[in-house]
Amino acid sequence: MSDKTIFVDLSVPIEESESEPFKPVIDRQDHKAGAAVMSRIFGVPPESLPGGLGWANDRVTLITHAGTHLDAPWHYAPTAGGDRAMTVDEVPLQWCFSDGVVLDMHEKADGERITTGDVEAELERIDYELKPLDIVLIRTGADRHWGSPDYITHGAGMTGDPTLWLIERGVKVMGIDSWGFDRPFASIIEEYRRTGDASIIWEAHYAGIQAPYCHLEKLANLDKLPPHGFKVACFPVKITGASAGWCRPVAIISE
Repeated sequence: MSDKTIFVDLSVPIEESESEPFKPVIDRQDHKAGAAVMSRIFGVPPESLPGGLGWANDRVTLITHAGTHLDAPWHYAPTAGGDRAMTVDEVPLQWCFSDGVVLDMHEKADGERITTGDVEAELERIDYELKPLDIVLIRTGADRHWGSPDYITHGAGMTGDPTLWLIERGVKVMGIDSWGFDRPFASIIEEYRRTGDASIIWEAHYAGIQAPYCHLEKLANLDKLPPHGFKVACFPVKITGASAGWCRPVAIISE
């Protein structure tokens, strides 16, 4: 690997400050507490350990959609394209390492729709033609609000048509730097109350019923990437039968 290879962390951390209904709870065990555990296991007095200290440990209670994560087709529905939807442990690894493309939508307002026309226009602007297995990352700029109570309300969101448009071109993994791949819930709720049109609810996720695909949520640092010319590695944690897996996606830029 070249000395000029640059790695860009595209994740947010798993931490108790996460502003969502199911934020993680982290119980930290310090080295003194670890010594007590090691004393019981090995049958030695704690003071016989170096400095009277043992291992540090942590107990984390969280859902699979906390922090940056990869949603599997099973999250959207039990079937995808007429077959049983894949759980996160079944997602092909080749989907999770490929060329990356950033589509810049950060000038759109919070809650605004990202349309197929928006995607096509941005691809034309950056002079890029999609190919199968490209990993498409949507920049909304919402990541700058990470840690704030209103993080969940920020960012434009994908809709059903552009999601299917990308799937039809062979894209299997997409991602966004906001709380969810669809528009913020507050925006969807407001529109539904105003129009009574239930088809707008979770439409980008539900696109996965027609064809299998995965998406990354709660990305970060997309503003540090070029529009294309880099690789993305986004392998999820292998959780048997799960709807998502925690992930630390990385962009790899070779200069």
